[in-house]
Amino acid sequence: MSSTIKGNILTPGGWIHGAIAFGERVDSITGESLHPSTNSDDYILPGFIDLHVHGGAGKDIMQGGEAVYTIAAIHARHGTTSLLATTMTAPPEDIDMALSAIGIAANNRRPNTARVLGAHLEGPYINSGKLGAQPNYARAATLAEIERLQTLAKLRVITVAPEIAGHLDLVRALADAGVRVQIGHTLGSYEDGVAALEHGAMGFTHLFNAMSGLHHREPGMVGAALAHAEYAELIPDLLHVHPGAIKVALRAIPRLYCVTDSTAATGMPDGEYMLGRHAVQKCMGGVRLPDGTLAGSTLTLDQALRNLVGLGLDLADASKRVSTNAADYLGLEERGRLAPGTYADLVVLDRDLKLKAVYIEGEICDLNDA
Repeated sequence: MSSTIKGNILTPGGWIHGAIAFGERVDSITGESLHPSTNSDDYILPGFIDLHVHGGAGKDIMQGGEAVYTIAAIHARHGTTSLLATTMTAPPEDIDMALSAIGIAANNRRPNTARVLGAHLEGPYINSGKLGAQPNYARAATLAEIERLQTLAKLRVITVAPEIAGHLDLVRALADAGVRVQIGHTLGSYEDGVAALEHGAMGFTHLFNAMSGLHHREPGMVGAALAHAEYAELIPDLLHVHPGAIKVALRAIPRLYCVTDSTAATGMPDGEYMLGRHAVQKCMGGVRLPDGTLAGSTLTLDQALRNLVGLGLDLADASKRVSTNAADYLGLEERGRLAPGTYADLVVLDRDLKLKAVYIEGEICDLNDA
């Protein structure tokens, strides 16, 4: 079934004021090369891509079972058309259960849900001294274990602390196998970060958070990212990272992209929720452990887009930060952009950047679906 919608369409070549025709994939884009400032029509942007999603609508990825579908549904209603379901540091049996459910969902998308592209394994291969909100089940990685986990779900991104003995060699092996290795939850030095990048690591997990900070005599892992990274993920909820630090990262890292690091509390009222084996509290717009440590967010990518524009980015640049750059990071040429032949993942926003419609692989999403 084919659809056609009209408005200000953001394409890889710039804005087109006209029409986009599509089924599962984009058939054609026709119109004039005009900036949206010349009219008052809606914006049509590539669908959002979130590479760090723990939960939403009261459900947590680590619950396994049907939870991943509930999570993929609430994020779809906020413009996320594809995502990586993200695990927590946990005992092996918990990770196995979560990945088994992710693997099933990745192969069986349901209506009104974002496409699950695979998994982001955020733990357990992190530094126990920099857990952040992760439960204390950190351990060193082995290639044999990761190869076994790959049989349960496609591991597209794995977060590691590179300073752990044996991890640099693992980074090289994973990079050679096409896995995106990210540096995170780390006490590593600037030199550790540079070494990891030289071994094939490509990104940084929630930049600034849960890593050694920048000092002018000890640049830390943040310094390694700002000096050398092509890609890094960042949580732009304006709580995890100060707006000034966000602007620093935007100037330093060419393909910085945004993630939500969303939890079960996303889309829910204040109260207690689960994040892996941790009980967390949502209050005053944030999610925290009992000791006050930030524990993920309640951010959605439509709000992330608005936050970026509020910080001064033009809409085309902000769109790349919530879509195109993430797709490029994973090597997904058929997502994250609107051009003939790409998947028809797109969002329609009014002039106040409020969502009006979401299409996932050509299917319109019911924004009121429960």
